[in-house]
Amino acid sequence: MNEKTALMKMIKKYDFALYELNLYLDTHPKCMNALACFKKYQDLRGKAVEEYTQKYGPITADQTDTSQGWGWVNEPWPWQRESDV
Repeated sequence: MNEKTALMKMIKKYDFALYELNLYLDTHPKCMNALACFKKYQDLRGKAVEEYTQKYGPITADQTDTSQGWGWVNEPWPWQRESDV
């Protein structure tokens, strides 16, 4: 597995953990352990997404650098790129 694929898999794992913690926190909003885990995975995901976008480009349109105009449409769409998984 190449680095790009491994990084995308890690982002997806963090997404899964955050989604599950979100569901748990919906019913246990005062659970400090769950809140700490949510924050931990939120930070880990943020770092992984930042690394991915710096190396391989944006995953979603909101990650596009707009300093030179709207370039999202000039790049291959996510489904046009080589498979990440």
